[in-house]
Amino acid sequence: MAADPSAGAAGFVRAARSADAGLLARVQVSSWRDTLGGLVPAEVLGELSAPPAVARFGDQWREAITSPPTSRHKVLVAYAPSGEVAGFASLGPATDEDRWPGSDGELYEFHLAPGQADAGHGGRLLHAVADTLADDGFATACAWVLADDAARVEFLQGAGWAPDGSAGNLDMGVKVPVVRLHTRLAAQ
Repeated sequence: MAADPSAGAAGFVRAARSADAGLLARVQVSSWRDTLGGLVPAEVLGELSAPPAVARFGDQWREAITSPPTSRHKVLVAYAPSGEVAGFASLGPATDEDRWPGSDGELYEFHLAPGQADAGHGGRLLHAVADTLADDGFATACAWVLADDAARVEFLQGAGWAPDGSAGNLDMGVKVPVVRLHTRLAAQ
């Protein structure tokens, strides 16, 4: 894929397109392999990264992109200056019972391709997420992250997100602790 002429030296973020779905699935799985080793059981990670799973994820991303549940559900893609997918995020109304989906947004997924974390694409993508949520009328945003994913927690905290006291467990054959972080969005 050729680089967008408006990309500049830093890359760019745009709304995902149906043709991106397979690439997003591969980035998601490579991101999991890169960041979740030791945090989730190896057999679960192996199952999630097997070719049939990658194909299913591609189909799910295509559906999320082409038929979102509402106009406020979005998938954004970050591109490197080379034109390669550097990462992506999905976002929309908050799903937790203690959040109001009219004013509370949620970052559902946030993945960077291995090797892209230090290139500025994560920050660019997270800013686009915040801008998109604010443009869609959300006043706050939240995200669930693995409690032991120190790099992701540190990244979000460095961008102004903070734990809000909510915690739980993700059942992956074993209970994997998760925490919720939140931030206030700037009015657009």
